[in-house]
Amino acid sequence: MTVKMNANKIISHFGETFYNALQAKLERYINEWHLSELEQIDYYSVNCIYKCVSEIHGSCILKIGNPCRETLTEYNALREYDGTSFCRLYKADVQNGVLLIERIIPGSRLREITHIDKRLDIFCDLFANLHKTPSDKSLYPTYLGWVTRIAAYMRGREDYKTLSAYMDEAEKICRRLWDKYPGEMLLHGDFHHDNILLGSYCKYRIIDPKGVVGDRVFDIPRFILNEFEDEITDGFKAKYLYIIKTLSEKLNIPEGDILKLVFVEMCMAHCWNVESSRTPDIREVEFTKIMTEDEHYVN
Repeated sequence: MTVKMNANKIISHFGETFYNALQAKLERYINEWHLSELEQIDYYSVNCIYKCVSEIHGSCILKIGNPCRETLTEYNALREYDGTSFCRLYKADVQNGVLLIERIIPGSRLREITHIDKRLDIFCDLFANLHKTPSDKSLYPTYLGWVTRIAAYMRGREDYKTLSAYMDEAEKICRRLWDKYPGEMLLHGDFHHDNILLGSYCKYRIIDPKGVVGDRVFDIPRFILNEFEDEITDGFKAKYLYIIKTLSEKLNIPEGDILKLVFVEMCMAHCWNVESSRTPDIREVEFTKIMTEDEHYVN
């Protein structure tokens, strides 16, 4: 079976060597796992992603990438969660960077819900039953490890001194939060709107876990980052503070700590942009830092 592929985008993202081997790799798993109706999804991160149909499992998602730790931690996390609110893992060849997982249908993303209170309710309901103790925490990185690694990277970037200084401050804040919230749970690590999809029976399901260890509070800020808008206006500031207040009440975590968590996550996000040769937005970093300094929330 010849599978249609966007050659230019695949080569641009993964390289020509990966692209040249991809068709043969696809044919192997089509035959071994009895797959058909492959359709490439126009999204590129660690993997090339395809919708497909399995003779055994029905509608699936096939992820093919270069072998890397991200694939291994996703594989381990999906095995540990074993369904529940998460998509199911059906097949894997981790050594070759390949996963076959359940496709969530209809698959509408949480961001398609227009009312903020409804989005917050769904997030909090899923969050309440999300986390578990990992069977072997050594299989995963830690959230603090993420922070310290990217902070060290930024200290070597002379072209982004201001952002690096913010990241250094974020690391110090994260260490204090790490001491205050010492839980060692298996976190999603990327728990936001695009990884929360509508499934059957009107229940929302979770996809694409990163697999990282830390207290459950560190799974909160990525969702808030996805509520940011193109411009930071007075209207957005009011919305932002409403989100912080609502999550604080629903999850029983001080508002000041949530504001700090968001600052740490925002710094990391834009430092990762630098690492990936994308342009960071220092305005978002500065806004989240200013909000941590509001005397109403300092604790």
